[in-house]
Amino acid sequence: MPDPEATAAATALARAQALDSTVRDGSRWFARYQLVFGCAAAVAVLACSLIDGPGSALAFALFWAGTVTALAVWANLQPVSRRGLGRRHHYLIATWGLLHAAVIVPGTTWFRGDPAWWVPGAVVVALPGLVGAWREGRR
Repeated sequence: MPDPEATAAATALARAQALDSTVRDGSRWFARYQLVFGCAAAVAVLACSLIDGPGSALAFALFWAGTVTALAVWANLQPVSRRGLGRRHHYLIATWGLLHAAVIVPGTTWFRGDPAWWVPGAVVVALPGLVGAWREGRR
């Protein structure tokens, strides 16, 4: 006769492994989220910098607001997230914000319309999302 405690333990272990697999598979969306965020950040920096006139600010604001809204809605529709997602997301936003300010402030002050500043700057601003997506994909 099988031991009831051993059977219960084996059942609980199998359930935990199934849940772990479900969470791992279901939380892959965050890598795509970060990839889209990084690419959109680069496009927004280029839109803000290389388009002259008031259309630049409007294009930047509309594009960025639309992208962030779409990403927020999409994130809220996801049924599963891996442990530590909030910390990783805060790190993504904080790093992006610092790099964004480091590119935008000098760029709008001294390098307005200069692709030699803005194109590498767009790549730098995209890095937190791109590196985060790569790291998240490896988890």
